[in-house]
Amino acid sequence: MRKFEIVQAYKDYDVLAPRRATKHSAGYDLASVEDIVIKPGEIKMIPTGLKALIPDNEVLFIYPRSSLGLKKGLMMSNGVGVVDADYYNNENNEGHIMVPLYNFSKENASVEKGERVAQGVFVGFQKTIDDDPEHKQRLGGFGSSDKKVEKIKL
Repeated sequence: MRKFEIVQAYKDYDVLAPRRATKHSAGYDLASVEDIVIKPGEIKMIPTGLKALIPDNEVLFIYPRSSLGLKKGLMMSNGVGVVDADYYNNENNEGHIMVPLYNFSKENASVEKGERVAQGVFVGFQKTIDDDPEHKQRLGGFGSSDKKVEKIKL
């Protein structure tokens, strides 16, 4: 089962439910829950107020909306966001999906409350036969798996 839910910290906000724009759209549009100004050269985390319940064999990829770069001079600073199933309800931020936007223009860029900034696509994935994850359980939120690992011989 997969679904979006509102994180506790945003229960009193007008969080927009993610929706696909057309019947053939792969992505669910994700909107900002706050008005935010991003200065030139600055990166800001855009809160969606959402978390996603994802099956263990799937991932939620977060892509920028195509109009961001052309109309606003904004891009996702990480290119593509990867939301793993165990990000949901993690102890650091409850699995809050945030969209890191970078302003590459020479002007301030505004993101308005309710403005759709990204889209989430659920995708299944496969594991190798010798798969052995370093950690058995997620230890935190955004960037928490960014740790040095031992070299493994193939």
